[in-house]
Amino acid sequence: MIPVEHYLAFSLVLFVIGAAGALMRRNPIMILMSIAVMLTAANVNLIAFSRLWGTVHGQLFSLFIMADAAMETALGLGILVVCMRSRGARDSAESEFSKW
Repeated sequence: MIPVEHYLAFSLVLFVIGAAGALMRRNPIMILMSIAVMLTAANVNLIAFSRLWGTVHGQLFSLFIMADAAMETALGLGILVVCMRSRGARDSAESEFSKW
């Protein structure tokens, strides 16, 4: 059986990759993908601790997070496509809707 520390280390690596991608990228689609990687890291943590404690609560919560992430991604991409078509910007730095 794999120790929980390995799952946590894997989750940390995923989260750092996702955070670096969200902070360094200018393409809004890549930023959304990086946020999805960060949510996957949180799911790995939930499932690891669920396995450690012998309950299914973490796994069920992880399923809800995955459904919510899919819904957020679909909605975010839809809004992003509409905004980018109307403004013609390809970078998040070029677009006016992100500058408040």
